[in-house]
Amino acid sequence: MSDPAPTEARLLEMVFPDHTNHLGTLFGGQALAWMDKAAFIAASRYARRSVVTARSEQVDFRLPIRQGQLVETIARVAGVGRSSMQVDVELVAEDLLSGERELCTRGRFVMIALDARGRPTVVPPLPG
Repeated sequence: MSDPAPTEARLLEMVFPDHTNHLGTLFGGQALAWMDKAAFIAASRYARRSVVTARSEQVDFRLPIRQGQLVETIARVAGVGRSSMQVDVELVAEDLLSGERELCTRGRFVMIALDARGRPTVVPPLPG
């Protein structure tokens, strides 16, 4: 069965002590790594190609994410060029006991699809 290529990926992570800084909040670098991973998965699934990160743009750290929170990383292919894909990524923190969720971080990543020789290759247009 062949469904249309998905344009979204969702990942879940727990914030453990080794993910945090001296204030008990998520390291910015760890947040970026989770966001890049989700962008990679969303772009790879959409293009059905190997992809690499070309750029991260305008990452806004709006609220701190604390140790012990669950983090849902949501990546959506928002735009497509010839070989590039713009992927919007959000980090949503969830308190496991109360269920309260907050959008904490948002950013955009540009991913490039590669052919078997590692050169940029054409990706399909977004469904309209």
